Amino acid sequence: MMTEQFTITVPGSTSNLGAGFDSIGLALNLFLKIRCKKADRWRFIPLTQGLRGIPEGKDNMIYQSALYVAHQTGYDDLPPYEVELESDIPLARGLGSSGAAVAAGVELANQILNLQLSEHQKVLYATKMEGHPDNVAPSIVGGWVIAYYDQQNLSYIKTNAGKHRVAFAGIIPNFELETKTSREILPASLSFKSSVEASAIANVSVAALFQEDFPLLGKMMDQDLFHQPYRKMFIPHYEKMKHEMEQHGAYGTFLSGAGPTMLSMFDDETAEKRIDQWAKKYPEFNWEVFHVEPHGLKVDTFDVSAI
Repeated sequence: MMTEQFTITVPGSTSNLGAGFDSIGLALNLFLKIRCKKADRWRFIPLTQGLRGIPEGKDNMIYQSALYVAHQTGYDDLPPYEVELESDIPLARGLGSSGAAVAAGVELANQILNLQLSEHQKVLYATKMEGHPDNVAPSIVGGWVIAYYDQQNLSYIKTNAGKHRVAFAGIIPNFELETKTSREILPASLSFKSSVEASAIANVSVAALFQEDFPLLGKMMDQDLFHQPYRKMFIPHYEKMKHEMEQHGAYGTFLSGAGPTMLSMFDDETAEKRIDQWAKKYPEFNWEVFHVEPHGLKVDTFDVSAI
């Protein structure tokens, strides 16, 4: 039976985390929330300032994602809903805004059509739309996710490592950087020698994560060879802020996704204690403290007959 009224809440995410290019992601405690109710036409209503200007009809990314799932499961169309949106995930800043929207669309179709999709099916559909799992997987399942996708098959594993031990200082500039632009700068290939070295760095990163050896994980983040050496050219303050965070004891600093946001990993206490100090010293950035969000998307349904 069709669900007539429900709310979907999806966490944002950071991805790559240094050397885990297109394969490692982490859910963060900032959220996209959509309130959905049956209507006579599709309409998306942004309620927060950061969402002003998004498409309000069927060209909205959430609708397009939901329609994709509908087509994949044998449906030609979706019955119309009115969708109110709230979000504290900044757009085009490398904090998983598009991944959260895609994940929300997958769950939207799941609820409207009563598909009863498994977690793995949700992640797979979302990954097919995004092209890689590093943002959508943590948005759906929560925590840290290490994933592999080869255009057909998907494998992933989750951990909530460090959820009470580490925090991330977010250095968020006031300019956007589209993923497409940031991808175009990447090399078409790496030499065999560089590939072996980059793979070794990523391997140690994963081992350090599961051992909760965050100083070692931070060291590996700084040695990434896959994308940060190329993308940092778009971030004029990259080296300066990386050095600043190191002086305050950061385990490591990395580009969040494709950028332009930078995240510095600290012990939980240091990040919370110093964030106001950094904000005063560098007011040209927005500063936030992010934590590991252990839970993925959730759905709250309402019995409209009881209202």
